[in-house]
Amino acid sequence: MARTMSKQSSGSLAPWLGVALIVILFDQLSKIAVARVFTYGEPHALTPFFNLFLIYNRGAAFSFLATAGGWQRWGFTALGVVAAIVICYLLKRHGTQRMFCTALALIMGGAIGNVIDRIAYGHVIDFLDFHVNTWHWPAFNLADSAITIGAVLLVFDELRRVRGAK
Repeated sequence: MARTMSKQSSGSLAPWLGVALIVILFDQLSKIAVARVFTYGEPHALTPFFNLFLIYNRGAAFSFLATAGGWQRWGFTALGVVAAIVICYLLKRHGTQRMFCTALALIMGGAIGNVIDRIAYGHVIDFLDFHVNTWHWPAFNLADSAITIGAVLLVFDELRRVRGAK
């Protein structure tokens, strides 16, 4: 009986790795396109509140620790790799929980997308710039967006699970 329950709770990694791969591909293609088309540090207004703005981020998502002195390149690279390994384990173990696994796949794809940048360039390419008047949200990219959406889905999934347990 325990063996049957274990089989039912696990699933294939393939669909979730596919989601992560799609995130990585869109992230990397968007970064390559922006890096080739735009000049560093020159904003291109698309709306009154949104610019495309090529900058390099040596920190984590939304420029967290960007000025920490250099250790963050390898620290965040290692963190991204460890996160991907842990997420693969969780995906294999909970592969039938769709929202949970979608969230994890988005986080993994975003983390790997930024790890690729850190290894290849020594920084992450950011280019999405939202602002209100002179206040600017730190520039970010599709990988950061996937990580954020994944984190929100994890919270939503947990709240749903807790509410369902009552």
